[in-house]
Amino acid sequence: MINFESQYFQKLAFKEEQISQFLKSALHDLKIAESSDIPDVVFKFSYDALIKLGIVLIAKKGYKIRSTTGHHVKILEKLNQILGDEDILVLGNKMRQERNFNLYDGGFFVGEKDSREYLSFVKKTFENADIHIR
Repeated sequence: MINFESQYFQKLAFKEEQISQFLKSALHDLKIAESSDIPDVVFKFSYDALIKLGIVLIAKKGYKIRSTTGHHVKILEKLNQILGDEDILVLGNKMRQERNFNLYDGGFFVGEKDSREYLSFVKKTFENADIHIR
């Protein structure tokens, strides 16, 4: 059983329509990442899609993430626990760190190869999550 720490998560019964809207938003970001030729756009929307997928799966478990310091780390942890995929902790956290470095320190620009690898990882994660979403 997955432990949803009250510091980071709030018990909340979502309606199916809400969860569907969360999923629609995640898929929209994934589509933007897939259709762009700009590495930074591919990276940003791949990361956003991954985080939103985590929000979807957490909502399916009856919880809402609290917007607090470290909440993206917690989303990635729960996504890993729900899907049983250690790559989420490794690659997801690498994406998070690079995103934070770019956002807060202005020092990261993702290359074409890396952005495509991240996109491939996120797409694989969506495929693995499909059974939990439907």
